[in-house]
Amino acid sequence: MDESPPAEGPPEDPRGGRSGDPSTGGQRRAAGWREVLLVAVAVVAIVLGTAVVTSLLPPAGQDFVLRTPLAIVVLAGGTIGLLVWLARRPPVT
Repeated sequence: MDESPPAEGPPEDPRGGRSGDPSTGGQRRAAGWREVLLVAVAVVAIVLGTAVVTSLLPPAGQDFVLRTPLAIVVLAGGTIGLLVWLARRPPVT
């Protein structure tokens, strides 16, 4: 009698799900380096852009931005918006 281990399904796909497995149609593909770098570059550009815009404001405007939690509220709102958008995206097929 052959005592080999039971056959396993297709190998794991490093991008998420199983390769060739039609039952994983609802799973999303994991983010790759390209997507991560694009989001990182966008975040850095937004933060630097806000710093430049703040430096161009008159002193009263700079005081308002720098002495209130306005920047924190804007960045937290942007982060929450990005997370909601990512959570609501349709699955990649």
